[in-house]
Amino acid sequence: MKERAGVYLPQPAGYKAYIPKPLPPQPPVRYAELQRHISEADRALAKLDGIITVLPNPGFFLSMYVKKEALLSSQIEGTQASLEGVLEYEADMAVKEDINDLHEVVNYIKALDHGIVRLAEMPMSLRLIREIHKILMDGVRGKNKTPGEFKRSQNWVGPPGATLNQAVFVPPPPEESHQAMSDLEKYLHTGNGLPPLVKIALIHAQFETIHPFLDGNGRVGRLLITYYLFWKGILSKPLLYLSLYLKKHQQEYYSLLMKVRTEGDWESWVKFFLTGITETSEEAAKTAKAIIGLKEKIIATLCQKSYASSGAIRLIEVIFNTPIIDAKECAKRLKISQVSANQLLNRFEEIGVLKEITGKKRYKKYLFKEFVGLMSKGTEQ
Repeated sequence: MKERAGVYLPQPAGYKAYIPKPLPPQPPVRYAELQRHISEADRALAKLDGIITVLPNPGFFLSMYVKKEALLSSQIEGTQASLEGVLEYEADMAVKEDINDLHEVVNYIKALDHGIVRLAEMPMSLRLIREIHKILMDGVRGKNKTPGEFKRSQNWVGPPGATLNQAVFVPPPPEESHQAMSDLEKYLHTGNGLPPLVKIALIHAQFETIHPFLDGNGRVGRLLITYYLFWKGILSKPLLYLSLYLKKHQQEYYSLLMKVRTEGDWESWVKFFLTGITETSEEAAKTAKAIIGLKEKIIATLCQKSYASSGAIRLIEVIFNTPIIDAKECAKRLKISQVSANQLLNRFEEIGVLKEITGKKRYKKYLFKEFVGLMSKGTEQ
C-alpha cells in the first residue's frame, strides 16, 4: 500500500524524486467508509447551487466571491493583501498595500474568469492549464519562471532558501512530469463511474504531486477544482472555492497530501477534501442568505427615512456590484445628473450604508463597508 500512489526513485544527480503512478489508485479507493462524506458534500453543494439561483442578482455575489477566493488562494502562497485593498486597486485609488501583492490577486481573478470563458469553448485540457498559468504569473513573482510552460528543470518544495537536498518534497523531474500530466489529462476525460467530488479530489492531489510548473502550482491546482465542477455541470455557476478551508487547515492539508505519497493513504485525503466541500458550501450559502438580509435591511431603512426613491433602490443594486463608488460612476450607472448622484450618495452615507474613504472635499469615493466586511470574513491576516 505504501507505493499505491507512487515511488521515490534515485536521479542521476544523486537525489531522489517522487514518481506518481497514474490515476485511478490501485487498489481502488475504499468507498464504503467515504459514503457519508460523499452524501453530505453532495447535499451541501446542491443546496448552495439552489440558493444562488434564487438570489435577486447572483452576478454581484459571484463577482465578490471570485475576489475573495483570489485573495485567499494568494494568501496561502504568502501574499499580504486585503479585500478592501483589492477593491481600491480596481477603483484606481492610491493603494496603501504592496502593489505587487495586489497585482497577484488581480491576476488570479483574470485567470479564473479566463478559464470559465474558455470552458464554454473547449474541454478541460493541458492547453487550458497552461493558459491560466500564463495569466497568473504575468508581471508578478515567478514571471521569470517560464509562465504558461511546464517545467524544464527540477523543482522542489521546502522552506524559503532550502536547497534540493533539504527539500520536504521533490516532485518528478521534467520528463516524468510531462508524462504524468499527459496521463492526468486522459484521466480528466475518463468516465470510470467515480463520484465527481471524489474524482476531483484525486485530480487535485495528483496535480500538486506532479508540480508541473516552476511556480504557481498551488494556485493552479485550486483553480482546477472549480473548473472541473463547473465543466461537469455539478455547479451551474463557478461558486465553490476551497481556499478558505485550506487556509484554515493548511498544515493538515500538506500533511495529508504527503500521506498519500508516502503511505498511499488516499482515503484520509478524500475525507478531508469532502469535508472541505461540505463546510465551504455551507459557509457560502450562509453568506448568500446574509447578503439577502442586508439588502432587505437597507431597503427597510430607506423606507423608514422616506428615501426609497427609484434611484435609491437602483443604487442598492449598483453598490453590491461596485462596492467602491463615486458620484461620476453613480451618475453613469443610474443615468442621472452628477448633482443628483451626489445627493443620493450623501443620503446613503447619512444612514450608514456608505462610508467616505478619501477624506477629500472633492472627488470623494464611498465604500459599501458592511457588504465588504461580510465578504472579508476569513481573509484577515
